[in-house]
Amino acid sequence: MTTSSFQIDVPQVLLTRACAGELGAFEQIYRRFERPVYTLALRLLGDADSARDVLHDAMLKVFQRINTFRGESPFWGWLRQIALNEALMRLRQHDRGQSSDEIDALIDEAPGPSVLADAGPLERALARLPAQTRSVLWLYHVEGYSHPEIAALVGKSVSFSKSQVARGTQRLREIIDPPAGPVSCLIATAH
Repeated sequence: MTTSSFQIDVPQVLLTRACAGELGAFEQIYRRFERPVYTLALRLLGDADSARDVLHDAMLKVFQRINTFRGESPFWGWLRQIALNEALMRLRQHDRGQSSDEIDALIDEAPGPSVLADAGPLERALARLPAQTRSVLWLYHVEGYSHPEIAALVGKSVSFSKSQVARGTQRLREIIDPPAGPVSCLIATAH
């Protein structure tokens, strides 16, 4: 799996206190990671209430399993994977019934739509996509996951991941920069 470039340092003493069950340490960990976990979930799910639920469920799991963290990788990577799994599980539960057999004939290898837009219009465009498509696009373009990794994470085929990236990217381009429509007869005759 690829790792996020976003890292938050957690002092070992804080982790030791949390492993010992100290509530103040748990609160400090929650405060440090509340925003990045919520943001990750919101990007994947596109719904503030669902993102809050993922935040709470992920943090609960972290607190229940803090003793299983071995420290071989950054703490944020471990917590991020828990949050990602929670968001994807919620997404699977609300799957809109898209067929994994739907495959685009043409896979677009052009740069992602983020290259073409600033954050505001891109955020609004992403919000207009189905949750599953949005999450696959996020995992591919932002998190840097490969198609086989995405397929494993969402429980679908590699073809499904590729088609979601291709279709989602095309749809984002259309939303961000819609094709010019037909010119009205009244406008055409005035020129």
